[in-house]
Amino acid sequence: MKRGRSRLKSLFCLVALAALVVAGCSNKEEAAGTVSEDAKKGAMESFSVGDTFKATEPFELPILYMDQPTYPYKKDWLLWEKITEITNVTLKPTIAPYSDYTQKRSLLISSGDAPLIIPKTYPGEEAPFVSSGAILPVSDYIDKMPHFKDKVEKWGLEEELEALRQNDGKFYLLPGLHEAVWPDYTLIVRTDIFEKHNIAIPKTWDELYVAMKKLKELYPDVTPFSDQYEFNSTLNIAATGFGTKAGWGFGNGLTYDEAKDEFIYTATTDEYKEMLTYFNKLVSEGLLDKESFTQEDDQAIQKFVTGKSFIINGNSQTLVLHRTDMDKNLGKGNYKIAKITVPGGPAGQLMSGSRLENGVMISSKAKDSENFEAILQFIDWLYYSDEGQEFAKWGVEGTTYTKENGVRKLVDDVNYNGLNPAGTKDLRKDFGFSGGVFAYGGTTDLLRSMMSEEEVKFQEDMAKTKTTIPAEPPIPFSIEDREQVTLLSTPLKDYTDQNTLKFILGERDLSEFDTFVKELESQGLQKYLDLANKTYKEYKKSK
Repeated sequence: MKRGRSRLKSLFCLVALAALVVAGCSNKEEAAGTVSEDAKKGAMESFSVGDTFKATEPFELPILYMDQPTYPYKKDWLLWEKITEITNVTLKPTIAPYSDYTQKRSLLISSGDAPLIIPKTYPGEEAPFVSSGAILPVSDYIDKMPHFKDKVEKWGLEEELEALRQNDGKFYLLPGLHEAVWPDYTLIVRTDIFEKHNIAIPKTWDELYVAMKKLKELYPDVTPFSDQYEFNSTLNIAATGFGTKAGWGFGNGLTYDEAKDEFIYTATTDEYKEMLTYFNKLVSEGLLDKESFTQEDDQAIQKFVTGKSFIINGNSQTLVLHRTDMDKNLGKGNYKIAKITVPGGPAGQLMSGSRLENGVMISSKAKDSENFEAILQFIDWLYYSDEGQEFAKWGVEGTTYTKENGVRKLVDDVNYNGLNPAGTKDLRKDFGFSGGVFAYGGTTDLLRSMMSEEEVKFQEDMAKTKTTIPAEPPIPFSIEDREQVTLLSTPLKDYTDQNTLKFILGERDLSEFDTFVKELESQGLQKYLDLANKTYKEYKKSK
């Protein structure tokens, strides 16, 4: 980034000299990372770690807001009122429905109509907007964001941020930052059924197979495992233990081979084949419901909560929802369910995950705002300060929660995700706090402050028993190469997805795996790998 700034500065100087305007770089063009005096209206003159941001003059700030059907948008939420009261900033949301958020975000950016602040953007989703210049290279302005900078340095997140850098050496997304990796999705099982028949809770995928064989013998009319999410979450969590990637975690299809110091295509490896073989065995022996790959989530849930299956994939929130449904269907006290530690696989007890969360893009139009520096300070406080993160998550002390000796507790009349079931008001629905647009990232203490004791134990067990695999090096494709990469990688992934399903379901015999690899090669696989490894080597050399 420093080399980039130096080259840019030299260019400005040459232009200035050629035009005989002024010596040096004193022209009106601003160097990368600087904020003109005309763009500092409302900004605090001194803004450091621990400071509460309050604009010196009030202003309005347009923001894209994802409307979650679980807690639909209300214009009279306490959240909006308190943001204005604390910061002197009035947010003006453009509402985009949850079901259509990604598409509406793209359309707004492409048309030039996007609000200045564009949250709920996951790492990688910003890449298509870089070449147009529609979004701000925020890495140029990190010095204006002390809380973000402090957390990156304090938690050693520099390497993870490297993965966000584009070919120009800059990154265009401010990600949510977590102090530690925290897993959420795993298998939820009927622990009462396991206990009734003295079946140990499995710690490996092989042990899960043995347990399900026993369950099938005891309940021949039940398929033990019927899943939701089209099996993508289970493939994701299982792949790590098999030493590969799949499902939601398949990404661009590339896996870094440290021994060779190059990227290989994930679906061509022995590890991927071993994972397919395992799940094919579950299907062929009637242990895994074939409909797991095609059924609606609600269908899988209904099977689980009515006792027609004993295992499903889910997270801490779905666990609470399942209990509510099972109280109605099976009766309170007639069942027990729990999240289990993700089973280990042939590669060991491993855990994948990033400490980077969905984050914020800033429209490049923000730089033209007279409030540009104040906008940066506002985002830094709300999304990255301890105070702002606690506010977004817990709300207002004395109104939605209390805090004593560092322990936060919802007030008697407020509930959140079953944390205080007696509460008649909901922290998200009625007040607007703890929503996905603002409340993410932060210290492990803050994260766990809203978890049940059961969930905290799951997190601790994962941390104690699992080794976190290191992040892979980035492949910062150039703007010119990115279109070619998409043209190559998309059909390869589509073909991989199709055949992954066929292999697992037994519609294609695993003896044809080598043929499948050759079919990928005939679809431009080597060209994709060559482009990726060329880019990686050039990046590594430049670094």
